[in-house]
Amino acid sequence: MSATSQPSGLAPLKVTCTSSNCEADLHCFKATRKLVQQNKVGACRSCGIELIDWDRVHERRLDDVAFTFEELRHELIRHYFWHLELDETALNHARRKGRKALHGAAQRRIEKSVGKAGMAFDGRQTPRSGNTIYYAQHATASCCRKCIEYWHNIPKDRDLTDEEVKYLTSLVVRYLDERLPDLAEEPVRVSAKRQLAS
Repeated sequence: MSATSQPSGLAPLKVTCTSSNCEADLHCFKATRKLVQQNKVGACRSCGIELIDWDRVHERRLDDVAFTFEELRHELIRHYFWHLELDETALNHARRKGRKALHGAAQRRIEKSVGKAGMAFDGRQTPRSGNTIYYAQHATASCCRKCIEYWHNIPKDRDLTDEEVKYLTSLVVRYLDERLPDLAEEPVRVSAKRQLAS
């Protein structure tokens, strides 16, 4: 697994959950009130295109995850996290855990961060760096109950079922396996990064 830190000197892009770049076919499908009133839930909030096969995505079939991932990549925020270079802290965390333990941690993270309904900080409970699981949650729309509701058709006003936790965990695990193909199965010793005195 190669180190894929952000090159020094480059400022990170300011991408939010409602960002879009429709000219590049990167949209935002989080509905506005106006789209809801017009019965156009699922259309891009910026250009209005209706691009996603929501019925198929909402089936939540594990044998159709490749299709779901392709659809997710049409949304700018998801595309961003599919292609963003993983930070060194996140990579070292993954190395110290190893693939097997990272997979287990993914399930615990889903249960803890999005498993319950009515979380006070919904939409802010998943950081954007420091752990490969965070990247995976954003890329697979498993980061908050709002994203889970519109992408995976799971109501945000109730706790996730065991089957829903399993499905979201499977998406996160598949992302991790795709982004970290060379990650060892077992933990690898990684020395702590020392801070240089300034």
